[in-house]
Amino acid sequence: MRVRAQGSSGPPGRQKILDVYLNDHLAGATGGTELIRRMAVEHRDSAYGSELKALVAEISQDRRQLLRLLADLDVAVSHYKVYGAWLGEKIRRVKPNGRLLHRSGLTLLVELEAMRLGVQGKVLLWRALLSASAQEPRLDTDWLERLLHRAEQQLKTLDSLHARAATELLSAVSPRVAKSPAGTGGAVAGDLDMG
Repeated sequence: MRVRAQGSSGPPGRQKILDVYLNDHLAGATGGTELIRRMAVEHRDSAYGSELKALVAEISQDRRQLLRLLADLDVAVSHYKVYGAWLGEKIRRVKPNGRLLHRSGLTLLVELEAMRLGVQGKVLLWRALLSASAQEPRLDTDWLERLLHRAEQQLKTLDSLHARAATELLSAVSPRVAKSPAGTGGAVAGDLDMG
């Protein structure tokens, strides 16, 4: 990022808001980077491996760019938030999933959804900073637009991976309740286990 002016513009309260906002996004980026790295290792030999590997490179680079932005804007890194996010991603791995020793097939689908939420947050971050760039001369709009474009492409990749994983996982699932015949407004008698 190219810094166009020195010092912060605006009242001191604005700098504090910027500090909190960017550190919250850095914490999210830390958790997301850890998650996508693990996903790429876990699925390296699957049909998802190459796309996950590419996402690792991009998302890791985006986190480094965010750290650079914090430095350029004189925002101190809140290490407790970063470490908390890192630890939170590690702890989340031990949540029960219905299996004792192995991850369930549903894990990939849920993790892709979590990654999509994180990348959507990153899109909103870049958009917010682009909106603020008119009032904040230290923000480089060209650089932010490139980051925004890459994040939007990441969303498309995650959507594609999610659709494939959902098809693979959920198409084999047979519904327990049959579709109701027209006009009955509910399940067919005998479809629901009331016992």
